[in-house]
Amino acid sequence: MGNHYDFAGRVALVTGGASGIGAATVERLRVGGAEVHVFDLANGDDVRDSAQIDAAVAKLPRLDILVCSAGVGGDSLHTKDVPDEEWERVHAINLNGVFYANRAAIPKMQAGGYGRIVNVASIAGKEGNPMAGAYSSSKAGVIAITKAIGKEVARSGILVNSIAPAVIDTPILEQISQEHISYMVERIPLGRVGAPHEVAALICWLASEDMTFSTGACFDISGGRAVY
Repeated sequence: MGNHYDFAGRVALVTGGASGIGAATVERLRVGGAEVHVFDLANGDDVRDSAQIDAAVAKLPRLDILVCSAGVGGDSLHTKDVPDEEWERVHAINLNGVFYANRAAIPKMQAGGYGRIVNVASIAGKEGNPMAGAYSSSKAGVIAITKAIGKEVARSGILVNSIAPAVIDTPILEQISQEHISYMVERIPLGRVGAPHEVAALICWLASEDMTFSTGACFDISGGRAVY
């Protein structure tokens, strides 16, 4: 599995933890000894419902690590064809869900004087992908809110960072067109999609005690696609 991080005694919450990047992260955190709780639609949990997230966090004895990986790709549509409902759905899941989870986690982490938050954004949040206006803008919002929160809590022992993956081999690919997938892969210098375990490795470093001097940052994991 590569580098090992010691998460013994740590309590983690992973949204979207039942599949894809989230599931790979859950597995790696548990291998490191963390007590991991999964918040996922597969279990009846909805990140669009702030009350559900608040309740899930309140039940935890403590919270040391939050990973927000729940997300939706959205329909591949030209901007002129995007209905209000689709725009609102994508933002509710990808952006509101991250905000609700971060907001709920902060007081719990502040009480313990320690925390690591990792929000999963996307390279689309930096560059914008055609036929994916809602997805791109929602992920740009994740990057921005991460920067804002990271600065707010910088001296509290809580470090907040985001990651910007390029296309990764997860179930989210089933939600978008082959044209969209081809567009993304063609722009990756390594010439392939990434694997969930590769992204989980970066997340777990950011969630570990080894990471001590970064907050509000966005870490690329794009196979070379990112240019800034």
